[in-house]
Amino acid sequence: DAVRAAGVPELVPVVRVGAAVAALGSLLALILGVSRTTLAMARDRHLPSALAVVHPRFQVPHRAELAVGAVVVAVAATVDVRGAIGFSSFGVLVYYAIANAAAWTLSSTVVSRVAPVVGLAGCVTLAFALPWVSVVVGLGVLGLGAGVYGVRRRLSRAER
Repeated sequence: DAVRAAGVPELVPVVRVGAAVAALGSLLALILGVSRTTLAMARDRHLPSALAVVHPRFQVPHRAELAVGAVVVAVAATVDVRGAIGFSSFGVLVYYAIANAAAWTLSSTVVSRVAPVVGLAGCVTLAFALPWVSVVVGLGVLGLGAGVYGVRRRLSRAER
């Protein structure tokens, strides 16, 4: 729409292809990052241990990559892509907000705490600027995950 409004409709296919390539690159990076997080969580026994396997030849978490890829395909096939992007963006922003909060604890000097505070504020601001449905669903999934984690932790303590 922006290209048409700028008066160069012949560039619409070029912009569409560029957007598709950029989205594909972003999706690939996200899948690879999440698969490594999945590997770490499986190693810590927060996910099934079958996902903690690293391919002997290629040294990649191939089972985790396949599992994450399957989830992405299922979501892309069944959910509005814009909603999935909003939900994914919320999750990534929460992840980086936590990373910034953790970075804030690493040093006690005022100067070294500026970047984490700005980063945290930016993540929170952007997260709540997303469509409200993405934020509500994201908060629901985080709450559900925290609840499941709490129950599993309590049960594992009771077994000791």
